Amino acid sequence: MDFVLPLDAAAATLETAGGKGAALSELARGGLPVPGGFHVTTAAYQEFVSSTGVADRIRAELAVASGPDDGPDTGAGARIRALFDEGPLPAALERAVSKAYAELGDGARTVAVRSSATAEDLPDLSFAGQQDTYLNITGESALLAAVRRCWASLWTDRALAYRARAGIAHEDVSLAVVVQELVAADAAGVMFTVDPLGGRADRLVVNAAWGLGEAVVSGLVTPDTLVVDRADLSVVEERVAAKEVMTVPTADGTAERPVPADRREAPVLTAAEAGELARLGLAIEELYGEPRDVEWAREAGAFRILQARPITTVAEPGPEVWNDSTGTDSLWTSANLGEAVPDVMTPATWSFVKAFMGDVMVGATLEGRPMYGNIGGRFYMNLSVTATLAAAFGQGRKFARANELVFGRLPEGVAVPLLPASRLRVWRDTLGEAFAVMSRIRANGKLLPAFLEEAPERCEALRARVAGAETAGDLSALWATEVAPYFRRCCHMLQAATRQGGDSLVRVRGTLESLVGEEAADLMTTGLGDEGELASMGPLLGLERLARGETDRDAYTRAYGHRGPHEFEVSLPRPAEDARWIDRQLAALSTVEEDAALRIGRQTAARAAAWERLAVAHPRRVAGIRAAVNTWAASARLREAARTEVARVFWLLRTFVLRAGEISGAGEDLFFLSREEILTVLGGDRAPLAAVPARRAAYETYRALPVYPTLIRGEFDPDVWAADPNRRADLFDAHDTTPATDTVAGSPASAGVVEGIARVVAGIEQGEAVRPGEILVTTVTNIGWTPLFTRISAIVTDVGANLSHASIVARELGIPAVVGCGNATTRIRTGDRIRVDGGRGTVDVLEATTAPEPV
Repeated sequence: MDFVLPLDAAAATLETAGGKGAALSELARGGLPVPGGFHVTTAAYQEFVSSTGVADRIRAELAVASGPDDGPDTGAGARIRALFDEGPLPAALERAVSKAYAELGDGARTVAVRSSATAEDLPDLSFAGQQDTYLNITGESALLAAVRRCWASLWTDRALAYRARAGIAHEDVSLAVVVQELVAADAAGVMFTVDPLGGRADRLVVNAAWGLGEAVVSGLVTPDTLVVDRADLSVVEERVAAKEVMTVPTADGTAERPVPADRREAPVLTAAEAGELARLGLAIEELYGEPRDVEWAREAGAFRILQARPITTVAEPGPEVWNDSTGTDSLWTSANLGEAVPDVMTPATWSFVKAFMGDVMVGATLEGRPMYGNIGGRFYMNLSVTATLAAAFGQGRKFARANELVFGRLPEGVAVPLLPASRLRVWRDTLGEAFAVMSRIRANGKLLPAFLEEAPERCEALRARVAGAETAGDLSALWATEVAPYFRRCCHMLQAATRQGGDSLVRVRGTLESLVGEEAADLMTTGLGDEGELASMGPLLGLERLARGETDRDAYTRAYGHRGPHEFEVSLPRPAEDARWIDRQLAALSTVEEDAALRIGRQTAARAAAWERLAVAHPRRVAGIRAAVNTWAASARLREAARTEVARVFWLLRTFVLRAGEISGAGEDLFFLSREEILTVLGGDRAPLAAVPARRAAYETYRALPVYPTLIRGEFDPDVWAADPNRRADLFDAHDTTPATDTVAGSPASAGVVEGIARVVAGIEQGEAVRPGEILVTTVTNIGWTPLFTRISAIVTDVGANLSHASIVARELGIPAVVGCGNATTRIRTGDRIRVDGGRGTVDVLEATTAPEPV
């Protein structure tokens, strides 16, 4: 049992030398300029309290104490501290301390005596100032008395209260004492190896004052502040304070004295000295592998390190930047993608989305440019990449038509810039991958019906197993062997479903429009659910069946509980996680005068009449066209059915992240990590969690901005765009700053003309405000909005195309729709009387409201 250890002893750990002592020992072994000295170990403390009976009396005092502080100098703390003045030190302990003190030599007989508790300088609790330090101690008897006072300071009222608040049992704490040569400092201070206020990791901050460091640590003086760049150790900011007092050594210890007038506003450190301190700070940070709060002193021009503890009060760092538009001249669109993922994505969601896209897209990167990207947290497709691929394979004209159906019409004057890649290079980079993908699609297409039949039950069973995983090892194994492979299989099945029917819609739409016009073509390509329910309509039709008593709540929840407006954002709950979800929908449904079945019936009759007119006008062509439409309808049902299973697997992914957070103790912080980082934390390495504050800050920053334009060309800065009072909501073009027009127009998505009162809503959460018969104006809709459609007379969206959710559901129900306007939500106000012409794609404000916008 060692009562004393050399300062640099490897045995000087948290348990033997306390937090401060262990840190100083590690600094000394690391070659840092630490004043010489030794440790009086926790074994010495335990020997004293046990051999003198003090330990039993402490327990007795704690047992009867009503709290950690009965009052200054009269409570349990005061009575316990008095015990340390009683009784002699054990002889062996006194000899060990005296011998170590003598070995410091005559030149180091004046020392600092510093408490070092085992609950001190911890990563999440510093306990700074809770135990005592005594400076300018000279002589053996004074040293031994100072050691006793340090031991007693473990039981100060403030230390008792601090431990109680931190939930640390008093009996679990012990105390060591560090004895070091006293540095005759002419200047001292503290240094943070990251900016504790600005959160910047590229800077160090040095505080400096005259005299010993106690005046700085105790807050008696405002020190100079120097901010040092990590890269070149240059001073980038300097604030020289008026330093009124300083701590100096006296015969009885230390005292505060006025700073001489000629030094009060003089800088304590030169830029070179600040750089030298910063170099030491970086070495200390490297030694510990994390930022440190360092106490330092200067003596005769040389720096000494007095302490280095973890930083526990660093401000939130600046947000990360999420912007894949940087460095490109591409045309990006959020149409279609913004419908599926309308929210600013958390990093976990983005990592899953990237995994999905990277696995199913041919040519996911071309010429170093991604086919899809994250711009300010939102999901965008790079049309320049897809257009370059199409052009290289001679599909430019077909691409333009398909692009219009999927992503909407491009505004007048907007073109898709192609990448500077030759056709030969594109072939070389993508042909092998394309053949492999097409082979996989053909194989999976045959398996698709069986997959869709078994998928709901299989996914729910797997989700239950994930939720019930008991250990990190169990959950990690489940991810590797079942969750990740099933997620990938769902992605491949959706890929196969989207390729069923080939380009039948493009061909049949073109034929129909040439024969009967665009409005009739829209009508004749509705009824996609005639041979089986279209998934987009499912939540609404299922709700009506539930209201009529034709199904029950459990069945409805199993079928649609995972489908909602935020179904691909894993940090947000699914509808089925809300106990009142169904009740609210039924209540809203009860206000509707005309249900979906009646609307669908009218559409069915109108569609039959259109087919009859085609048969009369073109009797020889009707059979072939109807067969092509049926082929498209079947592929549309498959695509939507596969998408509902991908939405279900994203609920599985959400369950996995939540359970990983529970098991690891990281909680919802895991939503701000990638899937790879989540698995790292689950494996016991918490290092990735250091990135959470910056990512959370980015997420909150981007989420507070308006929804970005559907089309973006060139480099786009969301913050700069949002701050521009003349910004366009429909288009950003770094090459063209032409202001937007006040005209509201978009893609004609569902024919018909309606006049009515506009209701502008930012999200489905405001859907309850929509009154029957109003015209819904919003940014984008998805399946979570479907039950709202029987309450409205028309719909207008900023984002969308012919194959968007709003278009499909509006056509099925016979509701006029204009989608992809870009600026509808900024040009139309709630209460405006407007005319929607779904056949022409126009929206006119007939009478502007005079009522103020709701706050």
